[in-house]
Amino acid sequence: MDYFRKLPGFRRSPSGLEWLLLKKLPLIALLGTLIPAAFLALLWWAGIIVNFWQDKLTLMVIGFVVFFWTMIVLAGIGAFIVMVMKGPAYIADPYYSPDFHERDNDENANPFDRPK
Repeated sequence: MDYFRKLPGFRRSPSGLEWLLLKKLPLIALLGTLIPAAFLALLWWAGIIVNFWQDKLTLMVIGFVVFFWTMIVLAGIGAFIVMVMKGPAYIADPYYSPDFHERDNDENANPFDRPK
């Protein structure tokens, strides 16, 4: 049985913004992490932040970076889903309802009636 039979005559959709986003995500993630970390390091070296792990600004920057990474992962998953959905169509096995063969033999049956 051939599990990956492509649907004949199907044309792939052209790639769009999803590839652009997937290619730029590592750079966006790197810059979104380094800029707040550099800001925090600058404040620490300037002496504005005395106790590094107990300062509210340090905790806010760490929270922002974790939130930013989460958003990057979600954007990557969304772009990957769009990329997969634009790919070739495959022929799937049909799913028949349990009463399919009973209704198939009845020529006068209304297809919208439920079996009793």
